[in-house]
Amino acid sequence: MPGFDVRVNSSASGPWATGRAGRALHDYSDDVEYQVAREGERLVQQRLRQVLRHPTGYYQSKISVDRTSGGRYKVHDGGVIYGPWLEGTGSRNSPVTRFPGYATFRRTKPLLDRKAPQIARDLLSRYRSRGLI
Repeated sequence: MPGFDVRVNSSASGPWATGRAGRALHDYSDDVEYQVAREGERLVQQRLRQVLRHPTGYYQSKISVDRTSGGRYKVHDGGVIYGPWLEGTGSRNSPVTRFPGYATFRRTKPLLDRKAPQIARDLLSRYRSRGLI
């Protein structure tokens, strides 16, 4: 069977050889995820200010961004007992009652998906200007 072997000798220098570039890319990726999650939190808060009819402030104070066990970021309501009812996914929503829910998180996700690339570009230019990437 015809074929040939290829051997390559190389030497590396600079940020790739020292591992600095890999660390910077990891930091950039983590920073993008965190900033996107923070923007998601901001959008959820904005939407709640629009839709809640009699806000007490308690539910809004429980909206936060936390790191999950898998290392990802999550925007959540802290497990507030009536959170699913406000979202419209609870067992007490329509048709059991007239209240269909606000769908705050479900409506915010597509908006955030559209904003995420711009957030990543802005952060990339910031990292580049500092010479990190």
